[in-house]
Amino acid sequence: MERTCLAVILAAGDSTRMKSSKSKVLHPVANRPMIAHVVEAVAKTDIGAVALVVGRDADEVAKAAAVGGVEIEAYLQKERLGTGHAVLAARDAIARGYDDVIVTYGDVPLQTEAPLKAARQALADGSDIVVIGFHTGKPTGYGRLLVKDGELIAIREEKDATDAERAVTWCNSGLMAINGRKALELLALIGNNNAKGEYYLTDLVEIARSQGGRVTAVDAPEVEMTGTNNRAELAVIERLWQERRRHELMLSGVSMIAPETVFLSYDTVIGQDALIEPNVVFGPGVVIDGGAIIHAFSHIEGAHVSAGATVGPFARLRPGADLAEGSKVGNFCEVKNGKVGEGAKVNHLTYIGDARIGAGANIGAGTITCNYDGVNKSETVIGAHAFVGSNSSLVAPVSIGDNAYIASGSVITNDVPADALAFGRARQEIKPGRAKILRELALAKKAAKKAKG
Repeated sequence: MERTCLAVILAAGDSTRMKSSKSKVLHPVANRPMIAHVVEAVAKTDIGAVALVVGRDADEVAKAAAVGGVEIEAYLQKERLGTGHAVLAARDAIARGYDDVIVTYGDVPLQTEAPLKAARQALADGSDIVVIGFHTGKPTGYGRLLVKDGELIAIREEKDATDAERAVTWCNSGLMAINGRKALELLALIGNNNAKGEYYLTDLVEIARSQGGRVTAVDAPEVEMTGTNNRAELAVIERLWQERRRHELMLSGVSMIAPETVFLSYDTVIGQDALIEPNVVFGPGVVIDGGAIIHAFSHIEGAHVSAGATVGPFARLRPGADLAEGSKVGNFCEVKNGKVGEGAKVNHLTYIGDARIGAGANIGAGTITCNYDGVNKSETVIGAHAFVGSNSSLVAPVSIGDNAYIASGSVITNDVPADALAFGRARQEIKPGRAKILRELALAKKAAKKAKG
């Protein structure tokens, strides 16, 4: 679309109903501030800039909104005098003379670019005001969109509506597009002659029509227009976002046995033919390649799992975990900043931190890379096809050579050459009859305590 466009995002609310120590729009949806979801949506509409109207936590909100590669300018709304007043807080940006001005809200994180593009197209087709509406089976409480001969003639609030108008199911979302060449002129005509003494953006419908302008409406899916005012509504938003993203992934070829139990982040990438079992949580920064298997009850964040690799069940991959093709991280294992080579196995009850494991290596149950000395972290390097026996502790910095063998129960503090066998444990001794003596002493001690008590 060869038209310039400014998006005005209203994000200055006090978040009173959220009962929070931070601005409502900073609360996360899919591990991302909801304001960032909104900016990403408007960034896909070929806009030239974003005017972000902020209030509480202004600097933090502006920082969270800096996504999508668009130019963002923040404008402080010092008083809360209605939506029309809020838009005019960005007067300087509007005055630059964009063809289109989109007005949207920072607490509507499920919106996509499609309705915004439709509104812009309606402006290009000659409308001066375009209201974005949605159809709902539960219209109670919403302003109704009243249309005649293809034009929007009014937005009727429920308290002012007739019975016939209340039966209308097309409702006002609050989102709007304005002819940028007339925007300041029309906004300046909004008055505050109402019970609250506020300036309402919806008055633009009547104002534009009185000036001979054309006013229309476009439709959006109801779910995309869902707003957030409190923690309960935030939970609904999270559920809706998750449902939508799971559905997209499954249509792309990802298998989920119980999709309602899988939780994704905004940037989760999962390839075709990957299998996700129940109760898996993906934090930010995860890439799962096609054909990988994530078993149940695993938690993955900041990690890459290659094709054919398997994770879990009950595994945790922390930031920096990188599993090569065909590798395995099994049950009750944790990997942090660790590279697991092709075909390598970290099967059970093991911690791998700040480590590199070579192809085909086997890490036995209960193995720990001791990477932290209380001040600094050091690296453990395990060579290709090395075998680390169960219950071993590898004290970093340390290197285990290719094809080396670490005896079970060892504490390894020095480098082990390739093909070598290393023992790092005390010699076993047998004391015949000593167990009986120790048991009798323990029982006598217990009996003495009981006699005193």
